[in-house]
Amino acid sequence: MFARGAVVALCFTFALAPAPARADAGPTEVRIDWAQGVVTARGVGIANRHAPSPAAARGPSRRLAEDAARQRLTTGIGTVPLAAGGTLADKLADPTVKARVEGAVAAALVVDATPETDGSWTVTMGVPLEALRQALAGPRTLGAAADDGPPIVILDGVTAAPGLGITVDKLAAPTLWVKDLPAWAKSAPRVKATSATGGAITTPGTKATASTLFVIVR
Repeated sequence: MFARGAVVALCFTFALAPAPARADAGPTEVRIDWAQGVVTARGVGIANRHAPSPAAARGPSRRLAEDAARQRLTTGIGTVPLAAGGTLADKLADPTVKARVEGAVAAALVVDATPETDGSWTVTMGVPLEALRQALAGPRTLGAAADDGPPIVILDGVTAAPGLGITVDKLAAPTLWVKDLPAWAKSAPRVKATSATGGAITTPGTKATASTLFVIVR
C-alpha cells in the first residue's frame, strides 16, 4: 500500500517500491490434445527480483503465469479445427458463441504448475474441448432416457481428421480421438464406422445417447 500523508513520505514510498513482476511475452500458440480432450497454453510469471524472498515472489508470479496462459488461450483458441471445416475463429462473430468461449477460457483449469527456485512460475492452463463444443452447440439437453445408452462407445474405421463438433449418427456428443485405446475404455462396446465425411460419422448403430462418450480410434 502507498503511504498516505506528507509529500516526502509519499515520495519515499515510491522510491522504495519494488519493480513489478512481469509475465512472459512469448508466442501465443496453443496445443490441442485430442486424446485428452483439452486445449492448453503455457504462461510464465517472472519473479519480482526486488521481493524480500523467492517465497514472497511466488504468489504474484503464479497469478501472472496463469493470466499469461489464459491470454494465450484467448488469442490462439480460434485455431481449433471444426469437424465440418474451418476453425473455431469462424464462429466467433456470433456474440453468443463468443461469450461462451470467453467463459470457457475464463474457467480454464491448471493442468501443470512448476515453481522455479527464484520464485517464478511456469503454468499450463487447459480448456476442455467439450466446453468448446457446447459453446458452439449450446448445453446438452439430457432427457429421462439420457443414461439408457452405453456410457462409452469405441469407434473404429474413422479416417477423418480430428475436429470439434463431429456428430455420430446425427447425435452431437463428446468425443476423444486416440491412437491407443486407454485401459478404462477397453470393455466398452465397439462399432466400426461406415463413413465419416462433412463432420458426420455414420455407423450400423450404437444405441448411444447424448451422455455417451465416443472414443474414436484412428
